[in-house]
Amino acid sequence: MKAAFDSALICPDSRREQGGHMRHVLLIEDEANIAEALRFILSRDGWQVSVMSEGEAALAAVAASRPDLVILDLMLPGLSGLEILQSLRADPATAALPVLMLTAKGQGRDRDAAERAGVSAFMTKPFDNSEIRAKVRDLLGA
Repeated sequence: MKAAFDSALICPDSRREQGGHMRHVLLIEDEANIAEALRFILSRDGWQVSVMSEGEAALAAVAASRPDLVILDLMLPGLSGLEILQSLRADPATAALPVLMLTAKGQGRDRDAAERAGVSAFMTKPFDNSEIRAKVRDLLGA
């Protein structure tokens, strides 16, 4: 699947920062149906959502767009979600960026590896829509 930085969706005013800018969630997910479902759920909740489907391009997008939150799959083409997380934590500019890992790999060793790498929160697929919305709100203090 070709990675592309999708244009932002126009969302309600409910998730604006003090300066009036929309809070930006960067979703890094290679499964198109899951990405579209998450984009729909989060945009309806008032977040600006961009989607990337490949690891290296996603790192470039983080540097270029400075999202407020990254939602990250563990299994991706190119760099894995764990490698992306490690890169984010190693960079002082993104070390404190909230990262929610959302993956089908929910075994204890996967969760432990993500926690050691500095993930902010860990959830497994399939996910409950209300739980995803609540976790995003919690991570962004909304």
